Amino acid sequence: MLKEAMLYRSLGEQRLICDLCSFRCEIVPEKYGICGVRQNREGKLFTHVYGEVIAAHVDPIEKKPLYHYLPGSTAFSVATIGCNFQCPFCQNWQISQKSKRKGNTPSNDSFSPEEVVRAAKNQGCRSISYTYTEPTIFFEFAYDTAKLAKQEGLGNSFVTNGYMTPEALETINPYLDACNVDLKSFSEEFYKKMCKAHLGPVCASIRLMKTLGIWVEITTLIIPGQNDSDEELTEIARFIVDVDPDIPWHISRFHPDYNFTETSATPVETLRKAYSIGKKEGLHYIYIGNVLGESEDTRCPNCGLSLIQRTGFYITKSKIADSKCSHCGHPIAGIF
Repeated sequence: MLKEAMLYRSLGEQRLICDLCSFRCEIVPEKYGICGVRQNREGKLFTHVYGEVIAAHVDPIEKKPLYHYLPGSTAFSVATIGCNFQCPFCQNWQISQKSKRKGNTPSNDSFSPEEVVRAAKNQGCRSISYTYTEPTIFFEFAYDTAKLAKQEGLGNSFVTNGYMTPEALETINPYLDACNVDLKSFSEEFYKKMCKAHLGPVCASIRLMKTLGIWVEITTLIIPGQNDSDEELTEIARFIVDVDPDIPWHISRFHPDYNFTETSATPVETLRKAYSIGKKEGLHYIYIGNVLGESEDTRCPNCGLSLIQRTGFYITKSKIADSKCSHCGHPIAGIF
């Protein structure tokens, strides 16, 4: 569905600036932004993916991964095509790298915000997650859905690369409860080479999310030879601690995919090293992802008791009472 976009400005002579993501694309008539789904039509900006849902599934919230936001619940997860990054290791490249500019059909199915919210409630989900691709790209649909979801008593979460503008975050803030942000590296060179983007806006988004009161968790996909040095892992951990040591850090195992198939999967020892570095730097909650049985439990940062025990994406036991450790009473950060 074609719909006029939010968050853009006119430069005159039908030229536009899109203020949705940090690329702030200048778009001339009939052309698209970097995302490939937002187009200047006669001096107005339009999105081609409103309601064009390419994926809709009921997921455990832990799959996002969000371990401290309504743990044990399910999220109705939706996405459209498109992304503003071009990561060669993308695990959802079949849909994220499609775009209207390339001639791809947005979707075979159109959903209204009302239909998404109704489906979420009918499936017993406690929240809606805008995920799989970059939710900033389908902002208008996410915004309208999130607003309605909040009115119906549902939560909302973004699984995002964090490249949205402050204006976008502040606009959706009243309806957005949680974000998992991909902090892909702490190297500007990595972001420029791999994502065709920059590191600074991602860090700024994480800080702003915390300021706005959005619950934040961070995921780093550890890629051998790219972002797995002790120095870089330490820098990532120190940045998170500086924002808030209660932010959970998900250290995720890389598997060869898309245009990055010559690199082998991340050794488990590397993930354990990153875990140790995070603990040393003062992070309270660290999880190893994509490896069954490795550091999946939520532990009390005060007494060390295993409070939430997990197998994969599923909780087998929980000992959190009133957002506190049931043993020592220490507050456990999150939304329970």
